[in-house]
Amino acid sequence: MKIAVVDDGYITLQNAENIKLNGQSGAVVKVLGCGLCGSDIVKFVHKISPKGTVLGHEIVAEIVEINSKTNFKKGDIIVTSHHIPCGECIYCRHGNVSMCEHFKSTNFIPGGFSQYVYLSEEHLEYVAHIKPENLTNMEASFYEPLGCIVRAVKRASLINNDTVLVLGLGSIGILTAQVLKAYGYNVVGCDLIAQRIDFLKSFGIDACDVRKLRDTFKADAVFMCSGADQAVETALRYVRNGGKILVFSSTPNDLTAYPNNEIYYRELTVLGSYSPSPDDLKESLELLKDGKVKVKNISTEYEFEDIQQAFSDTMSNKIMKAYIKVMD
Repeated sequence: MKIAVVDDGYITLQNAENIKLNGQSGAVVKVLGCGLCGSDIVKFVHKISPKGTVLGHEIVAEIVEINSKTNFKKGDIIVTSHHIPCGECIYCRHGNVSMCEHFKSTNFIPGGFSQYVYLSEEHLEYVAHIKPENLTNMEASFYEPLGCIVRAVKRASLINNDTVLVLGLGSIGILTAQVLKAYGYNVVGCDLIAQRIDFLKSFGIDACDVRKLRDTFKADAVFMCSGADQAVETALRYVRNGGKILVFSSTPNDLTAYPNNEIYYRELTVLGSYSPSPDDLKESLELLKDGKVKVKNISTEYEFEDIQQAFSDTMSNKIMKAYIKVMD
């Protein structure tokens, strides 16, 4: 079995012992492919994860061994998320599932960039689903990141006919704009990269160069899908008084702060959103299956042996998003 191990600023493929159930409940799955998430890049660049970590969580996989009370069986092709909330703690009761301690403690073993992964019975029961037949493996790998966006849109609590500005048209911004449109909101996307602006327009969604936005333009909500420090200033400039800023990205400068007086005098709502609940994930799979969110041509496919190049190309904006083909 090969695993992609993060080690001192680079990634190496290393051999490891095969994963087996050995009588425990759950399943062993063969990873067919795994999307490269922005959070993987942050952990890699800033060395947040310990040396020897196996990253990756946007997997599509085939069950090769199973001991479960669920209806899954050997040979099923599935999608699954990596975290499961307890549903009972103070965070879960208030809708902050990604703050749940149980949520944070659950994960794949060893990680999505591995030929084989162990999934617990909880994964199978709450966050795993059969891959829809009309989706390719690459398309299905958007199940988890799209679930994050579904939750973000819900947390914003928008109303009918609201106008939403999406800042940053990387893969997350492109998906966010589509979800907002699918839910019936008026959407405008902006970026500095012409190809990404044109790509969003191909979905029938308005988009422009952020430098061409008129000062008179005001949105009911701004979704900050860009990690650039100046995105904060841009969000404040184009959100209307009484509007909302949904933070859906991290910034390289953690000292970036929202001016207190702007929030106070303008009655702005600033909120963050991170990871999805099981219900959000179900909704994301329906959006993909029904074609309400289209993900074709967002990802570029890489062979497992080329995973280091996938990281490099993503970080340099050579591509929008990478999909790592792990096994056939």
